[in-house]
Amino acid sequence: MTTDHPPARGFALGTWAWGDSGETGDGQFGTRLTRGDLEQVVDKARAAGFTLWDTARVYGMGRSEALLGELLGDGPRESYEISTKFTPQIAGDGEDPMREMLERSLATLGVEYVDLYWIHNPADVRRWTPCLIPLLQSGKVRRVGVSNHNLAEIRLADRILGEAGFRIEAVQNHYSLLYRQSEQAGILDHCRAAGIPFFAYMVLEQGALTGSYDADRPLPVGSKRAQSYNAMLPKLKPLTDRLASIASDQGAKAADVAMAWALAKGATPIVGVTRPRHVEGLVRARGLGLTPEHVAELEALADSAEVNTRGWWERDMVV
Repeated sequence: MTTDHPPARGFALGTWAWGDSGETGDGQFGTRLTRGDLEQVVDKARAAGFTLWDTARVYGMGRSEALLGELLGDGPRESYEISTKFTPQIAGDGEDPMREMLERSLATLGVEYVDLYWIHNPADVRRWTPCLIPLLQSGKVRRVGVSNHNLAEIRLADRILGEAGFRIEAVQNHYSLLYRQSEQAGILDHCRAAGIPFFAYMVLEQGALTGSYDADRPLPVGSKRAQSYNAMLPKLKPLTDRLASIASDQGAKAADVAMAWALAKGATPIVGVTRPRHVEGLVRARGLGLTPEHVAELEALADSAEVNTRGWWERDMVV
């Protein structure tokens, strides 16, 4: 069964960092956020016409969902879309762990349904995929997707759902200039051929591709992203310098070009937003035009950096 309103090509607004507590050493991003900061982000996003917000139960174990629900809740439900996730690794041992996690997410978000519900990681495709079917039938989930699945797992999940008249309607994987395994594994080609929107997370590599950080201006000390990226920042300088130079020709910033690259590849970037200026960057990126020559040059520079940004939770997609 298909829907008449698939996720629009453009951007999803990510709230992974909203789950950080703000305490040093307690979070992926080391981000200190106030409710006032995030209210401004939501207002800016609404004014710019962005409607799809991405979160997960595991982001701060409910902190991200709670903040998002509070800040979106003053608007009509039809004015925004929510994407959240079932994470098998934190599933309980009850009779129906997926339904139980969804119910907790709905209560925390303060909504009666979610527009897009993902299986966050492929712990057991044959076990967990069928659990999506009754949630779709209940109306509490409008569409379903899979995240961090390889091509064989995507096809298997689609077959399982197809037997009940449903289908995979979105795929979400790590995809950036520095990490293109979903392309190399044929996942992007499969999504194009099947008409499945491909969502790209970590397009900016947690800030490493924004041009805002380098050896002299490292990522926040004590954050997990600093541990992952600070050592590689010198190797990324030729790439981030070229992102910045392409951006300057169009009145934009380096991060905007990295996002525009993902759009040029046919992906829908999920981009973390914690400041109003981040939303302004999405607007600029949406209007940028990258030539095939730009795309090829940026990918060559990325390859020459010879860095590996695969997350600890990710498996090799090229099998």
